[in-house]
Amino acid sequence: MSLYAIHPIVMGTKVFDKSMMTYQYGNGEPYTIPIYCWYLEGGDKKILVDTGEMMPIISEDREKNINGKIYTFEDGLARWNLKPEDIDIVIHTHLHNDHCENDYKCGNAVFYVHEKEMEHVHNPHPLDFRYNEEYIMDVEANGQIKIITNDQEIVPGVRVIHTPVHTEGGLTVLVDTAQGKAAITGFCLIKENFFPPIQITAMEMEVIPPGTHINVNVAYDIMLKVKEMADILIPLHEPEYAAVDTIPA
Repeated sequence: MSLYAIHPIVMGTKVFDKSMMTYQYGNGEPYTIPIYCWYLEGGDKKILVDTGEMMPIISEDREKNINGKIYTFEDGLARWNLKPEDIDIVIHTHLHNDHCENDYKCGNAVFYVHEKEMEHVHNPHPLDFRYNEEYIMDVEANGQIKIITNDQEIVPGVRVIHTPVHTEGGLTVLVDTAQGKAAITGFCLIKENFFPPIQITAMEMEVIPPGTHINVNVAYDIMLKVKEMADILIPLHEPEYAAVDTIPA
């Protein structure tokens, strides 16, 4: 069985109201989230989860807010002695623009994307402005996209499960590590969503759904399922990983 180390690389940030992450909680609180690309080191394939922003804002304020450095795609990969053309596999948690803007640079990669994400990126609902088909048109035209329809193993030690929480085609990536099974969530949240403060647990809620979701009740139930199956939970936008080189440490 292949075991992997997960390297979080900050490929951008967003600044908005915290309730965008935590449903009906944190309203009015400014919050900065990192946008990650995750390098899975192990096995015989060079694997990324998402590719981040093409032109991230790199500023002292934003790096201070996340307590970590922000990289361009090329500089972030170079930390691990990689170039975009070295990447064999990209797994997309979903196709919102901030997760796929660098796809076109990975000319030798196979991209794993859920069928529902392909539907929405080409025909987005007016409320979901985060889809932009321009970012995946090159790899689609090149025949680099492999469509996911069911939960499946990508390579030994890495599998995806369909988790329609934040988007209809969200894929959570399960990774075998030396310390157990890690779950890179296929939906946008922070650690507080999985481990709420007492104000939330006092209302008999075990988790906080993400601020943007398809169906809040379904989101809650899927989050509990993911929380139970993982030894290591990696929320997609948790700031603490901006200061971390490798998971597990």
